[in-house]
Amino acid sequence: MSGRLAIVLAAGKGTRMELEIPKVLVSACGRPLIDYVLDAVEQAGIDRTIVVVGYQANDVRAALSQRKNVSFALQAAQQGTGHAVQMCRDQLVDHRGAVLVLTGDSPLTQASSLRQLLELFESHQPACVLGTLITDDPTGLGRVVRDEEGRFVAIVEDQDASDQQKAIQEVNMSTYVFDCQRLILALDQLQNNNSQGELYVTDVPGILQAAGHQVEALACLQPCEALSVNNLAQLEIVEAEMRKQACES
Repeated sequence: MSGRLAIVLAAGKGTRMELEIPKVLVSACGRPLIDYVLDAVEQAGIDRTIVVVGYQANDVRAALSQRKNVSFALQAAQQGTGHAVQMCRDQLVDHRGAVLVLTGDSPLTQASSLRQLLELFESHQPACVLGTLITDDPTGLGRVVRDEEGRFVAIVEDQDASDQQKAIQEVNMSTYVFDCQRLILALDQLQNNNSQGELYVTDVPGILQAAGHQVEALACLQPCEALSVNNLAQLEIVEAEMRKQACES
């Protein structure tokens, strides 16, 4: 099966939200967070979307029951973003082509950015394209390291970065386009040798790079796309940005 496929990660509880509903169903300006993400995915020209559910999975399925071309994968135990993508394996094995991976709690995801990533993937045919952001305040975010020719080298997490790397203003935003079959092979190589004991999709570009596959980074994301929702204060910021964009459109 060819075409464009997306995986939207939506399994988390969102403990810091201090609410009992799944985080992706938290309302921003009257709609669930994940609705905005799925709208952007559809507008970017994705043919089929897999939503990874976990906490209160049935509620998320019910909320999205009217969405066309959306299926679900269950992550019963949340063991990291890489583990979440692994739960999609049965729906990936027959797919040939692009797989967009992104989170369901970033309601300011822009369809225009996703289209740029997909267009680069389809023109260059790399194993992976990661969407990055240039920011004046990269604190806490994974830095995108490039070589002297500007080619992608690695993602270095903030806590592991040297002082020189901490000065890098290009950051990873957990938005990727993968070649499906190469993604599957890389998922088998993920390891949980980190402080959380989890599997991270962030490690996949490095695995592909180490295997000799082409990995590209495209700094196409807009500042608003860095606004995810992890607590009520961030929700207020996101809603303010949404109102601002509505007034400008």
